[in-house]
Amino acid sequence: MKTSEPPIIVTQIVEASVETVWNAITEVEQMRQWFFDNIPDFKAEVGFQTTFNVKAPSRDFLHNWTITEVIPQKKLVYNWKYPDFAGDSFVTFELTPHNLGTQLTLTTKVTEDFPQNIPEFKRESCLGGWNYFIKERLVGFLK
Repeated sequence: MKTSEPPIIVTQIVEASVETVWNAITEVEQMRQWFFDNIPDFKAEVGFQTTFNVKAPSRDFLHNWTITEVIPQKKLVYNWKYPDFAGDSFVTFELTPHNLGTQLTLTTKVTEDFPQNIPEFKRESCLGGWNYFIKERLVGFLK
């Protein structure tokens, strides 16, 4: 992912209340069920930080998240980076009431290029990952 590329945006209508979706994206016990099962802790509070490892077939990816903005039941923003690699990004979850439940819009904006020689950091990989987490894992968890 590079700063020259447009942000990644994934939008999904979820048949659940805003409160239910908010809890799924902010309560660590729920996040472990659909997102990453080894998140050590999570608090939807500005300044909260967490670090955890995700093993891929080719390498480990140490995730470092810092919460930068919280508007309860509306918006959550993480600074998302990997201490072992160049690159920096912000991930925003926005929730909007919808007649079928809740519209979730996830946006990933890159603020410093990630290494392009690592397949997991390519735009297609990131887009595929977010589609999987939001459209399959989160939707399936909330059913």
